[in-house]
Amino acid sequence: MAMELKGKVIQLLPMQSGMGKKGQWRKQEFIVETQSQYPKKVCLSIWGDKIDQFGITEGDEVNVGVDLESREYNGRWYTEARAWKIDKSNAGGGDSYSPPPPMDEPQNMGGSDDLPF
Repeated sequence: MAMELKGKVIQLLPMQSGMGKKGQWRKQEFIVETQSQYPKKVCLSIWGDKIDQFGITEGDEVNVGVDLESREYNGRWYTEARAWKIDKSNAGGGDSYSPPPPMDEPQNMGGSDDLPF
């Protein structure tokens, strides 16, 4: 089941990783607060390479394509909302969010004596 969700990323949860039948896996969960008369908080997940591809941060206004999937384990059902597409609507900078500086060149935060080379 696919759907779209629009809102603001209000929290990034700690990244999870482990080993499965198919090898190493990574999962990043995040909380989006919807923009409606009665805002809702929804926990969504991103898996694998999409974590780096989407590069979301707290404060991002996003439009998320979500797939819902339930699985049975030991007689209980577990539902997950996986983000398969994320469009940021504040790509040019938002009210309180400013993107980090480019990491092309090392930045010297202290004196020149702090450099390791």
